[in-house]
Amino acid sequence: MFLRKSFNKKSGRTYLTIVHGYRDQFGKSKSKTVKSIGYLDELEKEYSDPIKHFTQVAKEMDKERTDNEYLTLQIHSNEKIQKGTGNRKNYGHIVFSKIYHELELNRFFNNKRRHENFKYNTDSIMRLLLFCRLLYPASKKKTLELKDWFFDNFNFSLDDVYNSLSHFHETSTDLLRHLHDKIVEQYDRETSLVYYDVTNYYFEIDKEDELRKKGFSKEGRRSPIVQMGLALDRSGIPITYKLFKGNTHDSETYLPAMSDIKKEYGVDRIIVVADKGLNSGDNIAFNTVLGDGYIFSKSIRGADEEFKAYVLDEKGYIEGNDYKMKSRVIPAEINVTVKQVGKKKSKKKVQVDQKQVIFYSEKYAQRSKRKREELLAKAADLIANPAKYNKATSYGAAGYVKNLDFDKETCEIKETSQLRFIDTERIQEEEKYDGYYAIVTSELDELDSNIINAYRGLWKIEESFKITKSTLGARPVYLSRDDHINAHFLICFLALTIARLTEIRLKNRYPFSRIVESLRSVSCTHIDQNLFVFDYDDEITVDLNNVFNFNFGKKFMTLAQIKKNLASSKKG
Repeated sequence: MFLRKSFNKKSGRTYLTIVHGYRDQFGKSKSKTVKSIGYLDELEKEYSDPIKHFTQVAKEMDKERTDNEYLTLQIHSNEKIQKGTGNRKNYGHIVFSKIYHELELNRFFNNKRRHENFKYNTDSIMRLLLFCRLLYPASKKKTLELKDWFFDNFNFSLDDVYNSLSHFHETSTDLLRHLHDKIVEQYDRETSLVYYDVTNYYFEIDKEDELRKKGFSKEGRRSPIVQMGLALDRSGIPITYKLFKGNTHDSETYLPAMSDIKKEYGVDRIIVVADKGLNSGDNIAFNTVLGDGYIFSKSIRGADEEFKAYVLDEKGYIEGNDYKMKSRVIPAEINVTVKQVGKKKSKKKVQVDQKQVIFYSEKYAQRSKRKREELLAKAADLIANPAKYNKATSYGAAGYVKNLDFDKETCEIKETSQLRFIDTERIQEEEKYDGYYAIVTSELDELDSNIINAYRGLWKIEESFKITKSTLGARPVYLSRDDHINAHFLICFLALTIARLTEIRLKNRYPFSRIVESLRSVSCTHIDQNLFVFDYDDEITVDLNNVFNFNFGKKFMTLAQIKKNLASSKKG
């Protein structure tokens, strides 16, 4: 607070007021009259030196204000909201800012920018794209419109955002290596065990191009897609990703993805855990030649009769409370692709030693039964109301219906004079194997329980795909240029990594979907001068505050306090 002396030229008189100076939420200097004192000439009749006296009064009032834990606000009952001022701001992104700067991503982008001709700030652009992807996923245009929701000064244009995508694409390999090094350093990453799986993302376009091809969509859509292979470490933290054409089979992504990991991250020997879609002769041979290992699931219902008989034979099982398991090491035949110059590719049978682990769980059996009952209910409705369904919407249930055929062009159900009915033989065959699953592995001497536990960790990658597609809103993708598409998935990958690290910092007590709900709610409203009021707190923010100490839970904070906390988050 200070004493303001206002001289009026017309009257020739000076008026004294005590004023509180502050900066508003945009950093602009503002002032507010706290106390009107009076005209100087009249005050001189009462005080020998009014200016000296009231200057001291202002200092004492300011000290009392700073020492006092209570705030006094003067609110005009008819005051209007100032349009376009961004009174509401998110504060929860400070957690992501802290992890971002701990990983020194700001330093990476600033170093890369030094050697470029463009003037826009790629670090600033990446932070906005990441904060919005984590909290308010939207298009790049919408993301820019949300920049005033944050306390950071994001000063760039939409053209700058799109231009930066090309730069992000060009530096993506170096960025992923930088990220890996920091996670090894800060989180003791260990890559002897790698989880790998493939999913796809659709585009709102009709025509295919070189990258976006029509293939087997995980969501049953007919739009062009891209395939993405994702690798995680033992803790569920992403290691890397790789994009493939939409018509690439899952198993064909394995060799190039694993080759990149070995090359880029200096891994000597890895054991790859993957689902049955990656279980092919070529992939097993690839691992064997490089001296690496694998833990793959194996389809029981699609296996040969000898393997099915082994699964159902009670001999050899070790019983537990609600489970049983057994294993054997046998020479297994795999089909390996042989390439010869001037000749077509052919398949060659090769024999490898392989451990086969069979596990039965009563809980898994009940889950399989419930899932099938849901599909059978849908199949019954499909028979009664075929016009309601097409190839995509009948997915899963259609396999239980006899005499069901689809039009290749329209994917609609074809008319037929044959009676449609439930395939009871298929149901009876499936029921035999409810509760069983099989794993094949190169790790012949490893305990069965360790193999099973390692395979169970595959849920981490399935959950990562779910987070990326739902919470982070990675699809549909509206970009068209290949470099922009890769940059989009790079941003999603970074967001997923920060999401996983946030979960780990909270000791995996909460799923990321709950964490992000809380951090979205940790927002504040400007109420007066440079003061903001907060209106949300929960058990997650309490735990976050214990980890990061960002004053979560305080009902009031000044702009200075908020900016001090934000500055501390950028120290890494």
